[in-house]
Formats: sequence, structure tokens, C-alpha cells
Amino acid sequence: MKAPVSTAIAIAVGILILLGYFIPIAALLSLRVVLVQWAIILASFALLVGISNLARVHWAKLRQGGINAVYSAILLLSLLATLIVVGFFGPTNAWSVWIFNNIQLPIESSLMALLAVVLLLAGARLFSRRLDLFSIVFIVTGVIVLLGTTPFFFVGDIPGLNILRTFIAQVPAVAGARGIIIGVALGTIVTGVRILLGADRPYSG
Repeated sequence: MKAPVSTAIAIAVGILILLGYFIPIAALLSLRVVLVQWAIILASFALLVGISNLARVHWAKLRQGGINAVYSAILLLSLLATLIVVGFFGPTNAWSVWIFNNIQLPIESSLMALLAVVLLLAGARLFSRRLDLFSIVFIVTGVIVLLGTTPFFFVGDIPGLNILRTFIAQVPAVAGARGIIIGVALGTIVTGVRILLGADRPYSG
């Protein structure tokens, strides 16, 4: 077995944390809290390593030049400005909130709008290539949600459209999202069990 020490440590820590959740013993509870705090610290350092790697890769692209070097320069300048503002003033300062509200939120909104357009185009291509019940339901549902969400001339005045859009968003969409979340949870549990049993060893490199 490769990396037996790492495997033994991972299995022991995982078992101790699980016992701390299921067995109400003060020593196990305290040990579980300490181990979880250590995991949070390690995750924070992993985030810093990821950010430094991102900066290093884009710095190399910037030095090499090319047609996409300007995007690397924008990313590096934005990263540096955000780190300085948030690190110096704090995440709740007016400048930090301004960066979030005027830069981060518009970018996320643009990506979501682009995702909606891409999904609609994908539905149209599916509708043109394979005409069946599921493709018809998909494209009709997408059109109803888009028309009910976006104010477009007189579309918002169509009776029953907002009610139908709300029903789609709150019943079938939520049901599908819960199914996906349950699948993710089951996959996470299976992965954790495999790590506890030593079958998977992502920590060994």
C-alpha cells in the first residue's frame, strides 16, 4: 500500500470525527471540533495555494505575450486590487461592498444570462434534431420561464403566464434540484466511505 502513514492518519481522523457526531462523549466532541478547525485551516491554505497558482499561471501568460495577454493582465490587476482593498479595509467596508455590487454581481448576472441563452439554443438544436415528447417539454418550459421572467412588450400581461412560471420554478425545478442534491450527497458519502476504508487515497499524491 502506498503512503501507509497518510492512509492511517486519514482513516483515523475520519473515524474520530464520525464518532464525535454519533457518540455524545465530551472528549470526542472536543476532539471533533479541533479536527474540523484544523481541516478549515488546511482548506484556507489550499485556497491560498490555488490563488497563488492562478496568479503564477497568468503571470507567465502575461510575460509570454500574445493575443490573450490582456485578459491575464486584467485578472492580475483585479486580483491585486481586491486583495488590497478587502485585506486592508475588511470585507464589510463600503469599498469592498462596492467591488462586490458593481463588479462581482454584474459578472455573475451576465454569466447567468449567457447560460439561459445557451440553454435555449441547446433546446432549439435538440428540437430540430430529435422531435419527441421530452424535447418538446424542454423547449416549451424554457420559453415559458424566459417569457415569464423577462418583461418583453405585452408578454407580461398574458393571463396565467406568471402563475405557470412560478409553478414550474417552485415544483418541477425544485424537485429536480433536490434529486441532484441527494445524488451529490450519496456520492459524497460513498467517497468518504471509500477513503475511510483506504480504497481511495487522494491525499497520497
